[in-house]
Amino acid sequence: MATSLPQQRVLRGLAVGNDLLVVLGVILIVIMMVLPLPPVMLDILLAVNISLSLLILLLTMNVKEPLQLSVFPSLLLVATLFRLALSVSSTRLILLRGYAGKIIEAFGNFVIGGNYVVGFVIFLILVVVQFLVITKGAERVAEVAARFTLDAMPGKQMSVDADLNAGLITDEEARRRRREIAREADFYGAMDGASKFVKGDAIASIIIVLIDILGGLTVGIVQQGMSMADALQRYTLLTVGDGLVSQIPALLISTATGIIITRAASESSLGSEMSQQLFSEPKTLRIASGLMFLFALVPGLPVLPFLVLGGTTGGLAYALNKWKAAQVQLERQEAEEREIEETRRPENVLNYLQLDRIELEIGYGLIPLVDTEQDGDLLERITLIRRQMAMELGLVIPPVRIRDNLQLAPGAYSIKIKGVEVGKGELMLNHYLCMDSGGVTGPVEGIETREPAFGLPAIWVPASRRQEAEVAGYTVVDPPSVLATHLTEIIRRHAHELVGRQEVKMLLDGLKDEYSAVVDELVPNLLTLGEIQKVLQNLLKENVSIRDPVTILECLADYAPLTKDTDILTEYVREALARQISQSHVGDKGFIPAITLDPAIEDIIAAGIQHTERGTFVNIDPKDGGRILDEIAKTWEKASAAGHQPVVLCSPQIRLALRRLTERAMPSLPILSYNEIAPDASVQAVGMVTWRHEG
Repeated sequence: MATSLPQQRVLRGLAVGNDLLVVLGVILIVIMMVLPLPPVMLDILLAVNISLSLLILLLTMNVKEPLQLSVFPSLLLVATLFRLALSVSSTRLILLRGYAGKIIEAFGNFVIGGNYVVGFVIFLILVVVQFLVITKGAERVAEVAARFTLDAMPGKQMSVDADLNAGLITDEEARRRRREIAREADFYGAMDGASKFVKGDAIASIIIVLIDILGGLTVGIVQQGMSMADALQRYTLLTVGDGLVSQIPALLISTATGIIITRAASESSLGSEMSQQLFSEPKTLRIASGLMFLFALVPGLPVLPFLVLGGTTGGLAYALNKWKAAQVQLERQEAEEREIEETRRPENVLNYLQLDRIELEIGYGLIPLVDTEQDGDLLERITLIRRQMAMELGLVIPPVRIRDNLQLAPGAYSIKIKGVEVGKGELMLNHYLCMDSGGVTGPVEGIETREPAFGLPAIWVPASRRQEAEVAGYTVVDPPSVLATHLTEIIRRHAHELVGRQEVKMLLDGLKDEYSAVVDELVPNLLTLGEIQKVLQNLLKENVSIRDPVTILECLADYAPLTKDTDILTEYVREALARQISQSHVGDKGFIPAITLDPAIEDIIAAGIQHTERGTFVNIDPKDGGRILDEIAKTWEKASAAGHQPVVLCSPQIRLALRRLTERAMPSLPILSYNEIAPDASVQAVGMVTWRHEG
């Protein structure tokens, strides 16, 4: 909320007044060491000293992080200087008047009962506690904290720079974090030095007390003619009272120093953290209660205190246990209410629109395949499949979401692409799938089925008959391998559906570091992300790997100025990938088995080619199209029966049109143009699709 001009002037005036007040206060503290003070003024200042020490202690206990009290090192110096000035003023009054105000006299008579020996012992105990326990520990913690904070400072600054470069934070937030890191280092460095003030104050207190006692005895005996006992009683009581008045604030300040240094990892006030962490486990309180009751049974120990403590601790444990149970119930109810409220909100319908790219749903009987505790290795197989697809197709397959579906049969599974089922099958655990690879010597009894990936006839045989099936010449596959093979084929067939604009952008961003020239030339000056996506999808749809994106992009950059038709651009890219395409179709005998087309067929297809806004199509007589497809199928089956995996070879002008003609009836049929055959590739014709004129 903005402040008005008069308010700003008032705030500015208060700030100037506070600065002036602090300067005058420090100057008055120094003057106190030189000018004498009346006892009444000394009483007021001693009360201020005790109140200031309590205030500082309470502040350190309630700050959430040390930097909220970053002025503490300077405040510690001023408080120490103020306390020493009071010690000098009280010493002057004790030696001159034998009276230093009511506060010191009260501490000398009432607090220690008028016994200067007891008072001196208590004073020494306070000094030892402050010097050896609190101050020594705080000094060590401050030293270590300063060292580690300074050592960690470059790493923290690098982390801020990394977040800034990644776009996670703004410039303003980065500057704020850097200032905070620098302030933190300065604070712990200052505390490392400021802790020496408390240490020096404890030493100075002992020296001042000894000087006061010796000086008081000298003044009382030599100047005032008092006896040794009277002088010792008078001046020692005042000196010890003065020491106690100064040591109590000093002890409070040193305690505050230790608290603020040791609270580096705090997130709330000291009281909140102590109550939450000490009483967070009712079990420990119950154990402590039992031990208290056991101590009450030990002969010689007081029974009542331990019984009271044991009962109190046990009651606290019971109350905490009930409170925790109530909190759990309350959180559960709140979670249910939030869930109900979330389902009522209209915008949450968007969550149901988020589809997993690839899903594998399994029946409950197949859960052991994904349960690592039951030696299920399907997750590892899927990782290998994704790696294999990256090597073969050059495509990073998104993670496969696996979930159980009680609506499926126990051994059934369903593979979905973008929420739509594209493949399914059924497995039998503790069985093996046996397929006839052509060398079977005898039948084996089993449950007839079909291999889900390719639809080949197969049988399920129990694990006890696996060896028999292998001896008979069957190809034996375990259930996880059947599922993995089916998933692999599904991904290969639908790889083009997994390429979106985001994947294309990630591909281009990855290439930009080393091949920025072609990326900058192509996008967005020549082609958009969507047009490049269409080309990549066309390639993957015909099982052409996009693992060589540089060649693809350079070819697109060459021909994009001539045409924006993604089908034609795809043909140019296929020709640029001729060596890769040829290599992928070389058979076991070292050549590419090819089926050629009768020139008459090519003429019919060429005459029917039509280029529209929706792509390239073939407009020929349905009877002619059916005859061409039948002849291609017959020729391909004959070549396959001879042991070949042939491709259909045609002229570049009709390759795309022929693909459009055959993609529904024979989607896996590879069709290549003459320009897609590498010069060093060997091609052998294994058949020819002929055209017979009717009539």
